[in-house]
Amino acid sequence: HVQVVETGGGPVQPGGSLRFSCAASGRIFSNKNLGWYRQAPGKQRELVATISIGGNIYYADSVNGRFTISRDSASNTLYLQMNSLKPDDTAVYYCNRQPPTPNYWGQGTQVTVSS
Repeated sequence: HVQVVETGGGPVQPGGSLRFSCAASGRIFSNKNLGWYRQAPGKQRELVATISIGGNIYYADSVNGRFTISRDSASNTLYLQMNSLKPDDTAVYYCNRQPPTPNYWGQGTQVTVSS
């Protein structure tokens, strides 16, 4: 049974920071390009950031300069450091392969940015 678990969400004020972690069972993320995605209320899920096996990184324009994606291959864990959060960052955040595998969507972790 494949399990992907995202943690680290919660309420935060504008300008605040959060750090997400994503752990996957087995080795489904090993030696794969990975990504963070988010889905805001009433919107489609969108790509936030990706990191390749070789460490190449991509950020969506909306988060570039504020978010940092990283991975720990030894522990098969993916991270997302989010700084200078804005209300527009409010969403459920997910991790998955890049491109995503349908069966590997977890429950996500909710971030609400509000004063």
